[in-house]
Amino acid sequence: MAALNDLLPKAAVRLDVRVADWQEAIRAAGGLLVETGATTDDYTAEMIRNVEENGPYLVIAPGFAFAHARPSPAVLRTGMSWVRLEQPVEFGHESNDPVHLVVGLAAEDSGAHTAAMAALAQLLADPATGQALQEATDAEALLAVLAGPDGERDDRGQEEAVREQAVREPAVREVAGDERPAGNGQAVPAKAVHKILTVCGNGVGTSLFLKNTLEQVLDRWGWSRHVTVEATDTISAKGKASEAVAILTSREIARTLGEIGVPVKIVEDFTSGPEVDRVLRDTYEV
Repeated sequence: MAALNDLLPKAAVRLDVRVADWQEAIRAAGGLLVETGATTDDYTAEMIRNVEENGPYLVIAPGFAFAHARPSPAVLRTGMSWVRLEQPVEFGHESNDPVHLVVGLAAEDSGAHTAAMAALAQLLADPATGQALQEATDAEALLAVLAGPDGERDDRGQEEAVREQAVREPAVREVAGDERPAGNGQAVPAKAVHKILTVCGNGVGTSLFLKNTLEQVLDRWGWSRHVTVEATDTISAKGKASEAVAILTSREIARTLGEIGVPVKIVEDFTSGPEVDRVLRDTYEV
């Protein structure tokens, strides 16, 4: 799988870009994908059309839009672009506007960039990293922040977060029989594995961010053996809903899905472990 530094070259980074609206912001990110040989101009148009058709669901965290579209012939290779705006713009999101950072993604398929998305989600969830990215003076400085000092900073932060969270996590202990208690009368099967779907419009971008955050919460709970997470798109989600105990998605995509036969849980900030923790507790009533 491609790493973050493999997908985001220095030439695909622009800082303090002035734009008039969200369409220009996406065009700026799309233009960098074209300049670095990842896409054709058609892909930029597809990214804009994605928002027009599905709403601003790609604004997945406060101030952060993750622009992308479906894999198509307009994608020449998997790649990313990074546009920090001089002045934030409105995308129309109820809680995460205005946007000051637009990251563009072009994916040849739904799997090659998974590791890079996981790394980026973890970095953006860290307030100190977010501040450093906002203060970076040029592309080299920004890429250095993304790389981290020998990869050690993120590991230490994650270990500290796990220690702080441990006293609040629901315990899952081994018991006789086929179930482990999950709290308030609910149970997580010991042998069967529950599935939760994370859903976006295209299944290759924002749903992977949410999948990564959810998996981190499940790891801290000790439930990773019992709950599997699958990132998918709106069309596939309707066919897979019967396999899942719940769907986690944005408000806009939830409206698109409608009544689907399983609980649909809204997440506003796809990079927020505490918010996903609350949603998971609500799902399992713990």
